[in-house]
Amino acid sequence: QVQLVESGGGLVQAGGSLRLSCAASGRTFSRLAMGWFRQTAGNERELVAAISWNGGSLYYADSVKGRFTISRDNAKNTVYLQMNSLKPEDTAVYYCAARITMLTILNRIEYDYWGQGTQVTVSS
Repeated sequence: QVQLVESGGGLVQAGGSLRLSCAASGRTFSRLAMGWFRQTAGNERELVAAISWNGGSLYYADSVKGRFTISRDNAKNTVYLQMNSLKPEDTAVYYCAARITMLTILNRIEYDYWGQGTQVTVSS
């Protein structure tokens, strides 16, 4: 069983930055593919960024390319999402997700474990 806890959300002005963290329990973190998703009211949860178990494969949604960076520290059992040049349309609840696999997972339904989410609000 893997438990995920996100932190780092908050209120920021447009153009600002935030760094989200997702801490995972257990000894399997180095075997986990990780993803960051976001969701707004009435919309489906969408993939923002994904990273493979060793960080060698990365994926970004077009809407965040060049602004967001996903990374991981396997020694700390933590995955990060650095968000720069934030826009009001980035406002959402952000979730991290995990699956035990060596692949990079892009499909929401393939993730097995989810955090509780952290709110990010970008004011204009």
